[in-house]
Amino acid sequence: MSTDNPQQGVTAPKGFRATGVTAGLKASGSPDLALVVNDGPDQVGAAVFTSNRVVGAPVTWSRQVVSDNVVHAVVLNSGGANVATGPQGFAHVHATAEKAADLLQASAADVVVCSTGLIGVPLAADTLLTGLDHAAATLSTDGGPAAATAIMTTDTVAKQVHVQGSGWSIGGMAKGAGMLAPSLATMLVVLTTDARIDAATADAALREATSTTFDRIDSDGCMSTSDTVLLMASGASGTTAEAAEFTQALRSACAQLARALVADAEGASHDIAVRVVGASDEAAAVAVGRAVARSNLVKAAMFGNDPNWGRIIAQVGTVPEEVAPFDPAELDVTINGLLICKGGGAHEDPTQLDLAASREVHVVIDLHAGDAEATIWTNDLTHDYVHENSAYST
Repeated sequence: MSTDNPQQGVTAPKGFRATGVTAGLKASGSPDLALVVNDGPDQVGAAVFTSNRVVGAPVTWSRQVVSDNVVHAVVLNSGGANVATGPQGFAHVHATAEKAADLLQASAADVVVCSTGLIGVPLAADTLLTGLDHAAATLSTDGGPAAATAIMTTDTVAKQVHVQGSGWSIGGMAKGAGMLAPSLATMLVVLTTDARIDAATADAALREATSTTFDRIDSDGCMSTSDTVLLMASGASGTTAEAAEFTQALRSACAQLARALVADAEGASHDIAVRVVGASDEAAAVAVGRAVARSNLVKAAMFGNDPNWGRIIAQVGTVPEEVAPFDPAELDVTINGLLICKGGGAHEDPTQLDLAASREVHVVIDLHAGDAEATIWTNDLTHDYVHENSAYST
């Protein structure tokens, strides 16, 4: 398995066309409507969605679409989330799927719809529907980059990936730059493959891949209402993928996109890996890592390039013993390779660390309570993050 140049994203595998156009949903005039089509011969689909109890009409619709594991196309728009918009919002989603299906000579029941933007604002449905005409007319086998650009909101760069397997490949695109918290994160992700795989393999691989990638980025502890990660398989390579290799490749693609989301987090100046080792089990490691990753005190210290390990162990201690057993007197903390806390107390001089020297910060917390481990990626808390999110809707 190898990672190729990701420039073509969702259209890198065979059997897919895509496009990204300006429909007029964004006041800025930037591209805001994407369409990705699976031309087959297979049209296998699988998806995972946000666990937020408040979801947009597109999520409600798309959950039904993927229930039979058949997906012909996906329509994605930025410039409006279509969340908390009542029956009219669902009617708009239905109309979008019907229009796309008519243009593609497909069934509306096989068209996933994804939306991202402000919550509680009615979507300009007529504008979107008119834009679909333009989108369908501009579909191409090299339209992946345009699609990746059209789904951006506060993202500063388009995010794409391409991973090569044994006679097949996986492509992908993602958007998300804030509200990054499980499950999943504020993301729209489309993954494509020309491997021949059955629905059960696609679903199992997607769930395993997302559980250790997208589910383990935690920018600000805020869960979105629109998260969708969709996998479409065309079978156009003619090669049947072995399940283990396919899952490994899909995990690699998801991991690369997840890291790209963290790297583009709103206003961030540090990407922070919180690796917890020596845990009693994986769930304990995740719980401790997430507790540290969500600490505003830790995140603010990282913004100030201050290796304040006291804030880290204090946050570790907030995790209940029944969730993550450990002895506080045995805690070790290493930052960027320097063991600054050993056995629950000060060790190496933290002034040796220059956190300003690199965007990435690697924190390792050893609980000395077992053999399990997990890593959570987060980012620092900056003035720019506060500014951007204080004025998002205005």
